[in-house]
Amino acid sequence: MNFKKSLMGLALATLASGAALADINIGVSLALTGPGSGLGIPMQKQLKLFPASIAGEKVNLIVLDDATDPGKGAANARRFVTEDKVDLIIGSCITAVAAAMTDIASEAGTVQMAGSPVGVPAGKDKWLFRLPQSNTVMGHAVVEHMKKQGVKTVGFLGYTDAYGEQWLNEISPQLEKAGIKMVGVERFARADTSVTPQALKLNSANPDAILVVASGSGAAMPQMGLVDRGYKGKIYQTHAAASPDLVRVGGKAVEGTFVVSGPAVIAEQLNDSHPSKKMAMAFVQQFEKAYGPNSRNQFAGHAYDSQVALEKAIPLALKKAKPGTPEFRAALRDALETMGRTVFAHGVMNWTATDHWGYTMETGVMMKVVDGQFKVE
Repeated sequence: MNFKKSLMGLALATLASGAALADINIGVSLALTGPGSGLGIPMQKQLKLFPASIAGEKVNLIVLDDATDPGKGAANARRFVTEDKVDLIIGSCITAVAAAMTDIASEAGTVQMAGSPVGVPAGKDKWLFRLPQSNTVMGHAVVEHMKKQGVKTVGFLGYTDAYGEQWLNEISPQLEKAGIKMVGVERFARADTSVTPQALKLNSANPDAILVVASGSGAAMPQMGLVDRGYKGKIYQTHAAASPDLVRVGGKAVEGTFVVSGPAVIAEQLNDSHPSKKMAMAFVQQFEKAYGPNSRNQFAGHAYDSQVALEKAIPLALKKAKPGTPEFRAALRDALETMGRTVFAHGVMNWTATDHWGYTMETGVMMKVVDGQFKVE
């Protein structure tokens, strides 16, 4: 009898051990402090609503603050792959930080779902998938809108880091093709508190429009600087600024601003025929039920879409391997590449083995700040 009890106990212990090994561990690195916290905190809020299990497997989220610091992001990624042995990494919401994490994730054969439009050299994104739209896709929407507005000259005021550089590189040829002349390029650091010299130079060039490339609440400061220095032309902001923080901090200075965005933040304003209408509404309703009216955020939407992708990809990967193994990590990458057309809150995604951006040129939605609210153009 005791022998039978011992065998039963051993069997239960083995089952318990197997269940623990089957947990899906996800490492999350976000800017919860520092200049990028306006992007990271909304993503963290959405991830608090993440399901406890997917396809019958328990999901553990290990959330760390990268403090908007590439070095800290790299350290977080190193911990995820060496100590936590994660199956997947989400982050960062800051382009420069996500870029610092990419080589580490790739070397470990671990999928990284970046919450920012991080660019890497061709062939270097085997393990990197982007949740936000590419700057090429969003730049297309901006340039098409500028054409309709009769813009002939434009100035650029953007971050000195990877996000600013990528936008400049992606939109410059699009502007040239559209016959819109770039008449001034000025840069500033995320930590800067003033852009007075840059604003004066751009004002002297007197472009029809100025594109501000910044993020979250930090996108308001350069625009306020331009307005304070008397700029009267049109101002455009990128999808990293599609946040209530832009209006909250910028106030009257951002009235009339054109902001490009994914469809998630203006769910109710989408046509019923829009493919993302239903998913965007689901995101907004869930998020605002938890955090209050008008709390929606572009980056919270990206976190929501990570769940949509994983709920489709994880069951496919589980058919090939168990979590916690290199085989499962590879199977998860393969599943994301082959899951096919998937409707996100932020558009229609179709990652493939040769395209880890996935969104089409029709994804970007142009909005205008009217009476402190985003309105679809």
